[in-house]
Amino acid sequence: MCVELVSTLQQQASQLPISYEIIVADDGSSIATTIEANRAINDYTNSRYIELPENIGRAAIRNYLAEKASQPWLLFIDSDMVVRRPDFLRQYVDTPDEQAVWDGGICVGGDAKLLSHNLRYQYERGNEHLHTAERRQQEPYRDFHTANFMASRQLMTKYPFDMRFRHYGYEDVLFGMQLEKRHIPIIHIDNPLSFEIFEENDQFLDKTEEGLRTLYTFRQELRAGSRLLQRVEHLGWLMPLLRLYHQATNKLERRFLLRHPSLFLFSLYRLGYYAALDGK
Repeated sequence: MCVELVSTLQQQASQLPISYEIIVADDGSSIATTIEANRAINDYTNSRYIELPENIGRAAIRNYLAEKASQPWLLFIDSDMVVRRPDFLRQYVDTPDEQAVWDGGICVGGDAKLLSHNLRYQYERGNEHLHTAERRQQEPYRDFHTANFMASRQLMTKYPFDMRFRHYGYEDVLFGMQLEKRHIPIIHIDNPLSFEIFEENDQFLDKTEEGLRTLYTFRQELRAGSRLLQRVEHLGWLMPLLRLYHQATNKLERRFLLRHPSLFLFSLYRLGYYAALDGK
């Protein structure tokens, strides 16, 4: 549900000397309780909730929002993000440049004790050191993510997301690569949203596998931007062994990860799953 997120953004926006609108698009959700709760967004000032009859995909939904927007600047936020900084919107208002994309980054929230057996939480915490603005700016195009970024509407409608990316994963990687080719800067700033909503382990593994299938489908185009693909190339002759290992143990690995999250085993599982795709 996005009501709390919209409420926080609306409160911050109303205190700034700007014109604004908040648009939430439901990309074909089938959860009636969520839809009904989100309809309250229409009651907030300058806010609206759009219900799409069917899922159009991760790239297309962002392009759709850019087309629907009436303001010159667009701030894209994933629905599972949480605003913790009282000056979150002000940080963006103070930094615009029409020739750049601004990435505010994320931080990882949640209760470590309650989430000790959550694989997604462990994965995000294990990679949290990579999310700092200083670290992201070292490789600005490869470390671009769509959870929290701002760009001009003109830029987003001129260079939209590739709509072939309908399934989970990697539309942000290709977008970053396209910006690099066009010499459009990505500027990473320290203005994170908090990641506090973590799916169950089976759902996260399903999403991981879907993302790996996306990566395999677009492997030629993503080769220069994906660290996993570069790791695959580096491993070389070991990949056939990983394929055999995965084919023999994937059900056991998956059952183990569901109960006992292990970042090492998860990394091995990802490589093995990709190797199995590559061997079909």
